Amino acid sequence: MKFFVDTADIDAIRELNELGMVDGVTTNPSLILKSGRDILEVTKEICDIVTGPVSAEVIALEAEDMISEGRRLAEIADNIVVKVPLTWDGLKACKTLTDEGRMVNVTLCFSANQALLAAKAGATFISPFIGRLDDLNLDGLQLISDIREIYDNYGYETQVLAASIRTANHMSDCAKLGADVATAPPGVIKAMVNHVLTDKGLDAFVADAKKAGIKIV
Repeated sequence: MKFFVDTADIDAIRELNELGMVDGVTTNPSLILKSGRDILEVTKEICDIVTGPVSAEVIALEAEDMISEGRRLAEIADNIVVKVPLTWDGLKACKTLTDEGRMVNVTLCFSANQALLAAKAGATFISPFIGRLDDLNLDGLQLISDIREIYDNYGYETQVLAASIRTANHMSDCAKLGADVATAPPGVIKAMVNHVLTDKGLDAFVADAKKAGIKIV
């Protein structure tokens, strides 16, 4: 499973990229706002750091305007993925941009029917939002499973990009369900390393090394 980092924080992206933990980046207007920077400027800097896909989201609501914004965003770098919402106008924009040879990420997916439409429109990625479904006491992970089954049944090439990930467990659960990609905040990716038994074992090793007077250098 590929790891995308869901942030516009340049320092966080650079740190994870240097460790080989970043296969791509996803951004949205909220993350751009949080960065406090111009969308074109910060997106270009991200593309200079990461060789994989970088999602940049349109803000228009009408298809023709989405297409215009998507074309402008795609000029930033070759690895730009134009991000459009899962609306009827978003699907129209997806079809046009895909036909022009651009990568498209259809976002804000909350049902298998929506995911099926996105695949039919030629989406490169579909972004089902796990956490937001869980917030409503619905099963976000079941949606990942349903989309995976449908896409595999018919050979759709659209990649399942699990989004709105809140916990480290979400990451391993998505991997088990066959998500192609999971995008998560830097803190969630870092939290995957944590385990109480690792900490306990390390404390014991350090204590024993001190007792034995072990020195490596």
